[in-house]
Amino acid sequence: MTETTQTQTKTPGGAAARSPEFRLAVDALRGLRQDLLHDAFAFRPLARSAADGPLTRRFSGRAREYAAWSPHALIVAAGLFAMLIATGDGIRGPVSNLFLGLLALVPVLLTMVRPVGAFWLSMAATPVAAMLGNEWDDDWPWLAGSFACHLFVLTIVAIRTRPRTAAWMWALTAVYGTFAGTFVGGHAFGSNTAPMLFLSAVILLGVAVWQIRREARQEVTAQRTVTAHERSRRTLLEERTTIARELHDVVAHHMSVVAIQAEAAPYRVENPPPELERAFVTIRENAVAALTELRRVLGVVRAEDYEAPDAPQPTLAELDGLLANVRDAGLSVEKVVTGAVRELPQGVELSAYRIVQEALSNSLRHAPGASARVEIGYVLGGLGVRIVNAPPPAPSLVKPSPGAGHGITGMRERVSMLNGEMTAGASVDGGYEVAVFLPVPVAAPAEGEGVA
Repeated sequence: MTETTQTQTKTPGGAAARSPEFRLAVDALRGLRQDLLHDAFAFRPLARSAADGPLTRRFSGRAREYAAWSPHALIVAAGLFAMLIATGDGIRGPVSNLFLGLLALVPVLLTMVRPVGAFWLSMAATPVAAMLGNEWDDDWPWLAGSFACHLFVLTIVAIRTRPRTAAWMWALTAVYGTFAGTFVGGHAFGSNTAPMLFLSAVILLGVAVWQIRREARQEVTAQRTVTAHERSRRTLLEERTTIARELHDVVAHHMSVVAIQAEAAPYRVENPPPELERAFVTIRENAVAALTELRRVLGVVRAEDYEAPDAPQPTLAELDGLLANVRDAGLSVEKVVTGAVRELPQGVELSAYRIVQEALSNSLRHAPGASARVEIGYVLGGLGVRIVNAPPPAPSLVKPSPGAGHGITGMRERVSMLNGEMTAGASVDGGYEVAVFLPVPVAAPAEGEGVA
């Protein structure tokens, strides 16, 4: 006996595989249930307009508070307009006209709190209004008031939901119009179904395009915000990496000197005592261990192609060479030093040099043709650095180069690392000023020293 060929294939689990058309229909019905059936009458109040909205930001004070209720006022006005139209549909007296007006008003007002439920109420009110009004004239299956009410409801609900919900509402409207015109209207086959479908399709399409553009604009704005945040964060990390590299080189150099001097010190003393030799051995071992640990921990900040500089890191003693290079680039700059010049910790010297370097570079980029002034102040508690450039001359052949503020970020990182203070901003005369204070602990007097 020959087995008949099965039209459906079997899945590994034993269930029959469904056709793509069947799965598409199931997905469509699932979307209908999610959009229009699940929690159809859920309470979703219409929020007030944002304070920075296109309409509210044009007002101030109490007028802005009133303008925030403009969406609600528009919906109420639309409902009253539909009610006004519906009161002329009745032929059975004022009570009938009032009831028809309420059937057109209530669904529109309901969109402010239960949007999906308002659609179903509008669908249910349409045949009721048709039975109370002129049901056998050309206004079939929608009376004039029901027509306006349903268009308003479709528009408001589409704005408050999403394009897929609008598509389902339009489809159900088409099904009702076709059914009522064909099987109920009889001779009045769909008299105003086509205008309803055409107008609603145009309106819903416009709403869908507006929603898509709004969502795209929000995504672009969010992406720009994230990009700016990531760029700022990346700049911060890069600057910290640069600072860590430089400090690594400075500290590693000093630790190497300590280890070498500790190893050579016993040979500089004739017949040193064993305790002194052990002390120098301990110093050397600790210096080597610290240097190894420093290279292991801080060495990870180096890029694969990074090479340690052969020359020592720059200090304020080399500031004149930097100023000479800047003058060759076209920036007129002068240096003023106040206080007793003294040797500072190398980290402070390096940071001060880099801050002056970055500030003068910013002057070259953003204020071409302007002059600059560098002030170095040696005070008891630390080092003061001030770089100020005058406003650029009005007629300038060189255009300023825009920047992203990364230089200021780097300066702040260096100052923050040393627990210093920094201010940066426009000066009174229209130029720009960077003022920095780097604290330096006062060395304690050696034993035997003191005030005479």
